[in-house]
This record gives sequence, structure tokens and C-alpha cells, in this order.
Amino acid sequence: MIGALVAGITGSGGAVASSYESIATATGTGSSGTITFSSIPSTFKHLQIRGIFNDGGYNLNLRLNSDSGSNYASHKLYGNGSTVTATGAASGTEIDTGAYGGSTTNTMSTIIIDILDYASTTKNKTTRHFAGNDQNGSGLVWVTSGLWTSTSAISTIQILNIYGNYNTQTTFALYGIKEAA
Repeated sequence: MIGALVAGITGSGGAVASSYESIATATGTGSSGTITFSSIPSTFKHLQIRGIFNDGGYNLNLRLNSDSGSNYASHKLYGNGSTVTATGAASGTEIDTGAYGGSTTNTMSTIIIDILDYASTTKNKTTRHFAGNDQNGSGLVWVTSGLWTSTSAISTIQILNIYGNYNTQTTFALYGIKEAA
């Protein structure tokens, strides 16, 4: 496993740029706290979402196929340069990515979300997330994961801002990752 991680980082393995195909992009409107990607084709091996969002106390959660039942689990590891915290939760109504927009004006946060084997109808779905923000000299970094206890293929992803509306500086892009040849 470590060899695969090193290979991915050094460029000698893992997905290459040509393995990614843009599916959709969404931008915040200032009047909604939900970004939705729907009618997702089942032609890829995995999905990736890349997002950037501005200040405003965001906390990003994922809901899959509009399932609002207690069918999710989340695991979080995050640090601020001096303190590290780990938490977990089961039976949630969405996946908590841990990504937090902070409350410092004019600071940006970013997140990368991988959704593995999203089209499978024989596996529960797992997600992994890497996020961070800078708050003008301080900030946080998150490495988190999630589980949706469903074998349904994912056709809709909602990215929920549980504290308010996404402003117009918020952008999320959905990519399909092709299976290795």
C-alpha cells in the first residue's frame, strides 16, 4: 500500500491526468446551501470532486442519492499545526467531510473528495477527503473518510453547507476517473 502511495505521489503510478474526465462544474449562487450533481453517468471507475470555497463558516457534508436516512459513517483526523484531533461518528444522515470554511474574511478553503467504486451494485460506498484552509497565518488540514451503507450505484451527489449558503466564490468540479488499462 505504501508503495502505491509513493508511486502516486512521484508520478510512477496511480491515475494520470488523462485518466480524468470533466463531468460537471457548479458555482454557488449566494442563495442556496446545496450544490447538486445529478444524472452522473456510470461509465467511470471512481469519481473525484475538487472544490474551493470562501470564508463564511462552511462545514461541508455529503449526501448520496438524496438518502437522508441514518446510513452514513464519518472518520476525521485534523490538525492546526500544534494540535491533532481524531473523531468518528456512525449512523449519521450524511457524511461529514470535516471541511470547514473558517470565519476569517477573505480566506479560501479547498477540498478533494474521492468516491470509490461509485457505480458498483455489490459494495457499500466509501469516500476519502483531503481539505484545508488558511486563515491569514493559521488554519486547519483534514484527512477524513466516509461510508454510505448502500450498494446502490451513485447517480446524485449533494454537497451540503450545513451553516448557510454558498457564496459566488464557491466552485465544485466533478470528474470521472477511468479504470486503468
